Amino acid sequence: MLPYEILRKIKRLEIKTSRLVEGALSGGYLSTFKGRGIEFTEVREYVPGDDVRAIDWNVTARTGYPHVKTFVEERDLTVMLAVDLSASMDFGTTTQTKRELAVEFAAAAALLAVQGGDRAGLIAYTDRVELFIPPRRGKRHVMGLLAALSTVSPQGKKTDITVPAQALMRSLKTRSTLFWVSDFLEGVNVNGGAEAGRSALKALSRRHELVPVVPIDRREAGGPASGWGTTAELTDPETGECILADFSSPAFIRAFKEWRDSAEKNRTALFNSLRAEPVWLFTGSSPITPLAGYFHRQARRR
Repeated sequence: MLPYEILRKIKRLEIKTSRLVEGALSGGYLSTFKGRGIEFTEVREYVPGDDVRAIDWNVTARTGYPHVKTFVEERDLTVMLAVDLSASMDFGTTTQTKRELAVEFAAAAALLAVQGGDRAGLIAYTDRVELFIPPRRGKRHVMGLLAALSTVSPQGKKTDITVPAQALMRSLKTRSTLFWVSDFLEGVNVNGGAEAGRSALKALSRRHELVPVVPIDRREAGGPASGWGTTAELTDPETGECILADFSSPAFIRAFKEWRDSAEKNRTALFNSLRAEPVWLFTGSSPITPLAGYFHRQARRR
């Protein structure tokens, strides 16, 4: 049994995202993800105006009357959420951390899926798989998924994209839509295991529709302001490495901006190599507007 406060938090999250989903996203979702293809339903007699290319010649020859095949669009989709729970996702300088924003996005995407009659599943990871919930239909399933995501205590702190990517390659048997929610800081520099993570994501994107979703704290995007006149000890949450940051130092400000620009450049190169358009989210802001914008752009291209 979940503690009462956690249940209240999940219920508030569900109410908030449900209203936003119903008002802004449902049409965009349905027009963007139309299904995997066309499914045969039946053969019926030809009537004037039918497409002659749909004529079933075997049945026509057997009955002596022209018959056509009929089809319906297949809307049986699987939406999978891959959520990064590494220590860097706990960063936040507004009223929200990147992890909290990721959970809010997951709620919106999962509710969209079940409202459309599709399946939703989850894999949450650090340098290991922390949580795996197979895709299923139904709002009750989604509420259980969100409860598990909201209450899981990660055992790892670091990030290894390779682990969840390989797990999804094994578990997803049909083409799926995969929202990969991460700050992607593990893979922005190609060294060590980062290149393996890139390769794993590329293999996954060849089988599935992969959508990178990137939560960013506004301080990460803007950086420290020069002239603050203060120093602080900064700790890398994944490695534990500490540095003394002098916010009044032009050299420190310059080094931070170089790191930020390099991270953005390498992250963009990763997404280009995947041929994937990212959805950018910012802490303190709703994830609905960026997601609706993504649906709108994708629907116009299809």
